[in-house]
Amino acid sequence: MKKLSTILNVVLLVAVAVLYFLHFSSKEAENDSSETTTKNRIENATIVYVNSDSVVSNYDYIKDKQAELEDKTRKLDAEYKNRAQGLQAEFNNYQQNSSNLTMGQARAVEEDLLKKQQNLKLYEQSLMQELANDEAKIGQELFDQVSKIVADYGKKNNIHVVVKYNQGSDILYANEGMDITNDVIELLNADYKNGSSKINSDSTNVE
Repeated sequence: MKKLSTILNVVLLVAVAVLYFLHFSSKEAENDSSETTTKNRIENATIVYVNSDSVVSNYDYIKDKQAELEDKTRKLDAEYKNRAQGLQAEFNNYQQNSSNLTMGQARAVEEDLLKKQQNLKLYEQSLMQELANDEAKIGQELFDQVSKIVADYGKKNNIHVVVKYNQGSDILYANEGMDITNDVIELLNADYKNGSSKINSDSTNVE
C-alpha cells in the first residue's frame, strides 16, 4: 500500500536540530560491550530515527486494513465484471437480432445500450472513488496513531527530533544505536491490540 507508506512518511518528516549541540559536546559517550537497552542508548540523545518501511511491514493495523481493502476490492471487481458481462451479453444479442428490428427499434436499442455503457463507466468511477476514500481514511488514522505513539515516546525519552530513515530519505548514514523502529512497532501493535475494538468501530467499514 504505497499511499499508506507516503502518509507514514509525512508523520516522520526530516527535521534539523542544532539547538542541543552544546548538550552533546558536554558529555562523553561510554563504551559498553554488554547489551544495552534502547533507553540506555538514547538517554543522552535528542535525535533518533524510525524506518518507516519497517513500520508499514510490521504494524498489525496496516496488515489488517490491507487485507480488508484487498477483500473489498475483489468483491467490487466481481460486481463490476458481472455488470460488464451483462451489458456485453445485451450488445451481442442486439448484433444477432438487429436484422429483425426496424430502424426505429434499432435506434432505441442502441441508445439504451449507450446509456447503460455510460452508467457502467460512472459505476466504475464510483467504485474507484469509494476505495480511494477508504484508503484515505485509513491513512489519516495511521497518521494519528503514529503521531501519538512517536510523540509520547519522545517525551518519555527526552527526544527532540524523530526522523525518517530508509531508502529514498535524505539521510545517508545513521548510527544503529539511534534506531527506535522496533520500539515504535511494539508500542503501535500493543496500542492497537489493547484498543483494537475502538479502532475498528471508528475506522472505515470496508465490508
